[in-house]
Amino acid sequence: MDRTSRPRPAAPAPPPPTGERGEAARARRDPQPRRKPLRSRLRQDWQLLLMTVPALGLLTVFHYIPTLGNVIAFQDYSPYRGIWDSPFIGFDNFYWLLTDPAFWDATLNTLTITAFQLVFYFPVPIALAILLDSVLSPRIRMLLQTVVYMPHFFSWVLVITLFQQIIGGAGLISQVLRQHGYDGLDIMTNPDTFLLLVTAEVVWKDAGWGMIVFLAALAAINPNLYEAAAVDGANRWRRLWHITLPGLRPVIVLLLILRLGDALNVGFEQFFLQRDAVGQQAAEVLDTFIYWQTLAVGEWSYGAAAGLVKGVVGLALILVANKVAHMMGENGIYRRTS
Repeated sequence: MDRTSRPRPAAPAPPPPTGERGEAARARRDPQPRRKPLRSRLRQDWQLLLMTVPALGLLTVFHYIPTLGNVIAFQDYSPYRGIWDSPFIGFDNFYWLLTDPAFWDATLNTLTITAFQLVFYFPVPIALAILLDSVLSPRIRMLLQTVVYMPHFFSWVLVITLFQQIIGGAGLISQVLRQHGYDGLDIMTNPDTFLLLVTAEVVWKDAGWGMIVFLAALAAINPNLYEAAAVDGANRWRRLWHITLPGLRPVIVLLLILRLGDALNVGFEQFFLQRDAVGQQAAEVLDTFIYWQTLAVGEWSYGAAAGLVKGVVGLALILVANKVAHMMGENGIYRRTS
């Protein structure tokens, strides 16, 4: 046989690529990698799963099991008869609630306070974070941050007492005004200024605490973007508008959605402590309404119905706000993966 007619031996297969090239080649061959079996994943992550057991236990005992007690909203519940022996009355408690004018007055007050605070309180932590982030000295920045968020740890009793001692009828400012021949202030007991008062109290107490979230978001923005913008001639306001605010937008949208979902919860203690001073018409919100109309007189089923209505409305607001966030191109709280 001729040398040229002999069959040539097959060339050896090249070794499989390793490293990043190998991972890329495997990803091209198998674009959807197979998931490990459940038993294998449990064996691999059992330490992490074990760490979550105490948290799951607390949630189960103090949240999920008590949530089952909402069935009393559909009963004429009495603690002496218990859940099993209390008669089932259907939606009578909800009809009673939704036809109660006091409930709608409290709801209107709650929504008014929420809308007012969204406009005049929600931007304050953002502005504080931007201003504090522009401070160059780390020591001064840490000092200012500590001073600003310290009031968050004060109780509402102390906060209202401080406001009373400063702007109350017998407070410091009123005494100074009277010494100079002017009338004293009437803010703490004036229903017309109660909305401004409670918003000022919330800003002073919690704006510094909310600032921490936005400071963390600012720290995640790439500083090279600011340097490149400065080289291109962008001034401080241009960098704020085109770099800082777009970097904060996902966090702003997320917190705004959560705040809308919590729109019917404006707090209990703050309004309970000032209800007698300004009157029920101005200070009655849903939390205090439920206390006075249900817990104080023993109408447990009525209170459970009011709590369920609040929960359903809050869930609806979260879903709607999350859908709007998706339409604006943001992830929101969650996004379905196709």
